[in-house]
Amino acid sequence: MAKVPESGLTIEAGEDELTLYRWNTGVARHWFCRHCGIYPFHRKRAQPDSYGVNVGCLEDFNVAAYPYRLADGQTMSVRPAGARPEWTGPRED
Repeated sequence: MAKVPESGLTIEAGEDELTLYRWNTGVARHWFCRHCGIYPFHRKRAQPDSYGVNVGCLEDFNVAAYPYRLADGQTMSVRPAGARPEWTGPRED
């Protein structure tokens, strides 16, 4: 995923083929292709003025040319009652 400002994301085609999924707090929004299930982008909970874009979905984009870090989705936070609305990062167990 690459962080993109809200004004920097343009969907050129296929928007009607996307489906929206919200979980946990309902603040973050995750879009998926309704046919193949690929996850092209999401609107961030911690930074609602930005998107996370799955650069692996972009044509002619060399992922290896940019620095990256792997994220473990299994350890991402689940918001307990009374917690802050913004994401505080992966849980440390």
